[in-house]
Amino acid sequence: MPIRIGRIQRDIEAIAAFTATPGEGATRPTFSAEWRAARDYVADQLHACGCEVRIDAAANLHARPAGLSWDEPAWLSGSHVDTVPNGGDFDGVVGVVVPLELLRAAAEEGRGNLPLELAVFAEEEGTTFGLGMLGSRAWAGTTGFLALSIAHNAAGESYLRAGQPHGVRAEDIAAETVQRGRYLGMVEVHIEQGASLWRSGERVAIVDAIAGRRQYRARLQGHANHAGSTSMPDRKDALACAAELILALEALAPELSPRAVATVGEIACRPNAINVIPGEVDLSIDFRDPDNAVLDEGHRRIEALVTETAARRGVISLLDWSEALPAEALDVAICERLQAAAERIGLGPLRRAASGALHDAAILAPYIPTAMLFVASRDGISHNPAELSRFEDIAAAAEVLWELVKE
Repeated sequence: MPIRIGRIQRDIEAIAAFTATPGEGATRPTFSAEWRAARDYVADQLHACGCEVRIDAAANLHARPAGLSWDEPAWLSGSHVDTVPNGGDFDGVVGVVVPLELLRAAAEEGRGNLPLELAVFAEEEGTTFGLGMLGSRAWAGTTGFLALSIAHNAAGESYLRAGQPHGVRAEDIAAETVQRGRYLGMVEVHIEQGASLWRSGERVAIVDAIAGRRQYRARLQGHANHAGSTSMPDRKDALACAAELILALEALAPELSPRAVATVGEIACRPNAINVIPGEVDLSIDFRDPDNAVLDEGHRRIEALVTETAARRGVISLLDWSEALPAEALDVAICERLQAAAERIGLGPLRRAASGALHDAAILAPYIPTAMLFVASRDGISHNPAELSRFEDIAAAAEVLWELVKE
């Protein structure tokens, strides 16, 4: 087998060194010096094994073997190297180093025309410019000039302005979108970011669905008043209303589906003083499920919960729908081919899984036949410096992809 575990480990450790927070996890905001160093490392490794590298107008990196023209049909595989603040070393990076290793292995075997294109997508996490998967969205044509011009980082720079030194060409983004006929399919390799595989002792799984996501911003407007002199029946406490709503949302998810999840991750209370009844609360709601019918039902129930909880407590409520991404069923034929590939190398049969997290694969699935491979994550920990996947499990996923692509 041409896949080498040691090289995969070396790549992951090399990219991990490019961080703004040494010793405290991986911090590589998109277009930062650390992000650029990681992308340049990948590009250097690709050049060293005889690949041609291009940067598209949205600053995504693409690479193909020199013997494979850019017009020939090929498989696509890739992910991202940007991170959340103080994140882990494996999220996204695994999906970059696996196709990198395949391209190196092909070069060693004299297969300079292996039908594989590697992609490194920019701003997958969304923590730098406030919206995830921006690079793949731009390449897919679903996010254009206007959205990229109003997406700003902490320094106040737009995606278009901050990305100029790294290859962003605003005038070409609309023209440089994915060409469907150029791809046989896409397979993104990713750590599971859940504990299911690790607990069961499984190394790799095939992902056949990606959960859709509905995100909301809610405002609860009560009445700020004196904490000592206002009786309990006379209160319109916005924070108490928020607390009741949060618990109701937590209970709602398992009622809707075993796979549904609901999270309130942000909350702001005003005036936020120890002796003042809270008068106003803003909070976020993140709701996900891999079934669009469940997402629709959840949307109706969330609207009703916010309205009814606020009305019962004499509080005014506002609910804005800030994002709606559909659930994506991934390509059945590619999933079956991955299963067959795994069985040929003695790894299968592999479990089928759904991804609760969003990935670049979800953005591209409507345009390219797409599937994913999950690699076990230790204890399900992710977006955390303790994130870990075994190098031998990553290599096993690489072997499955090799078996698929080489044919």
